[in-house]
Amino acid sequence: MDLQIKGRVALITGAAGGIGLATAKLLSEEGVRLVLSDKDADKLQASCAGIGGDALLLTADITDQSAVDDLVKQAEAKFGAVDIVVHTAGVTGAKGEPLELSDADYQEAWDTDFFSAVRIARATIPSMRERSWGRFVCITSENAVQPYWEEAVYNVAKAGLAAFIKNLSYKEAGFGVLCNTVAPAFIETGMTDSMMEQRAQQMGVSFEEAVESFLEEERPGIVQKRRGQPEEVAAAIALLVSGRASFINGSNVRVDGGSVKAIQN
Repeated sequence: MDLQIKGRVALITGAAGGIGLATAKLLSEEGVRLVLSDKDADKLQASCAGIGGDALLLTADITDQSAVDDLVKQAEAKFGAVDIVVHTAGVTGAKGEPLELSDADYQEAWDTDFFSAVRIARATIPSMRERSWGRFVCITSENAVQPYWEEAVYNVAKAGLAAFIKNLSYKEAGFGVLCNTVAPAFIETGMTDSMMEQRAQQMGVSFEEAVESFLEEERPGIVQKRRGQPEEVAAAIALLVSGRASFINGSNVRVDGGSVKAIQN
């Protein structure tokens, strides 16, 4: 199916791995011109070496508005405009008893997982409005609606992000800019690899046994009994940023294998 975005320009954050990289590869196949950003220059270069097309690779500190502004200016200097934003960069942050976590713990997740999206929106959406076309997609999480007690800093930041994008969607659609979120759960990325390595060490079991026990004990809603693949999330993102998704706005698309058991988003 033609997604009707050939020649469009997409800025993807967190592009050095996981969902960001999978999305970059898929959009490249659709003829999208790519601006790929991550904080690790070496990893970004190595990961994106095989992506076709004339991709622009840039490092940026998304916790700094001036750095985000400069990132977008470099993208515009090369391609003229940014039509699509796919914001996947984020951190899990500190874990533990919510009242024992420090202000700095909460601030780290807030700056990276929530406020970075505000900064990127400031830098990109005004130009999309002028051209009467744009797509702005952020990665939230199952945690935004199904929080886990020990992940308070992540829960709060992702819930805030979901609310912010919903807020944006009300006004921006009038300018042709559609804003949505994608909420994955337990995807096979470096983030969940780290979680499972830590679990395996704590339990004294293999990595595979840690994954199996986590699915059984912590994510019973995932009846397929496996981690999702980044490509499965990328497919949903590709639809949302496409010309085909012209009436999808303010939505939260779950790609969670059924992990969230509620009907509501």
